[in-house]
Amino acid sequence: MIINLVPEFLAVLASPDRNDAYHAYLDRHRAVLAQYWHNYVLDLERVATAALGLASSALEVDQELDVYLMVGVGAANVGELVVGGRGIAFVCVEHFTGYANPETFALGLDPALIPLWIAHVAGHLVRYCSPTSQAELRRLIAEGGGDYDCWELASRATLRELLLNEGVAVHAARTVLPGRNDEDYFGFSRRQFRRLREQEAFLMRAADADLDRSGLGLRLRYLTGGMTPAARQVMGRVLPERSGYYLGARMAEALVMEQGLPAAARAHASAFMAADARLGRGQAASA
Repeated sequence: MIINLVPEFLAVLASPDRNDAYHAYLDRHRAVLAQYWHNYVLDLERVATAALGLASSALEVDQELDVYLMVGVGAANVGELVVGGRGIAFVCVEHFTGYANPETFALGLDPALIPLWIAHVAGHLVRYCSPTSQAELRRLIAEGGGDYDCWELASRATLRELLLNEGVAVHAARTVLPGRNDEDYFGFSRRQFRRLREQEAFLMRAADADLDRSGLGLRLRYLTGGMTPAARQVMGRVLPERSGYYLGARMAEALVMEQGLPAAARAHASAFMAADARLGRGQAASA
């Protein structure tokens, strides 16, 4: 049997009151159309709500967070803000279309990654905003009037704190959305992730002298994509782009395993160093 709904839909478009006509059309075929939407249409608001709920539970969030779904006109795919002390995650939906669009600068990311990135950002926001957070970043944001300024923070926070901030966020994403390929949690290709694993010992040595220093250049070198090879050169070698995400996850790993994600998300940098020492690994010479 062929059931052709196209004439009915065209009649809706031709109706003088499209709104009423459309709702009548939905009511007539709700049993089928509701299943169609549930199974084949991505409801971003529902996906974001579920992801925020899972992240809030995993991180034991103790301050309400907001998630903004918006069009970012070609800027970041996701990110975090703090406005008046309130934590905000944003998701720019044009990047999650499944295919890249050079005209709009859309990245073409898999929509299934949205929960992963919401969890990642929630890890940041707990570190920035939780009343029980001991993170250096929380203090710096409070000193700045309760608003998030990534460039100001990059200039004042230590590299260690910036790396741990990303590392905790990676572990938050792994907890909320387990079972993905390792590279997905970092935003790397499989080849990039494999290269980082192969260079881990060198990366740790390269970062060691800078961990307790601050400066915008360090953030750009370790955490920002698009930097020139010259800007990423350390000890005569060029660091892979955004290598700090991998370093931060490794630096946060011991404390996450020892005390759990909620405690690690709120911990002072010294707690991560102590956990590494107890594991017999040591983050750096200064640890």
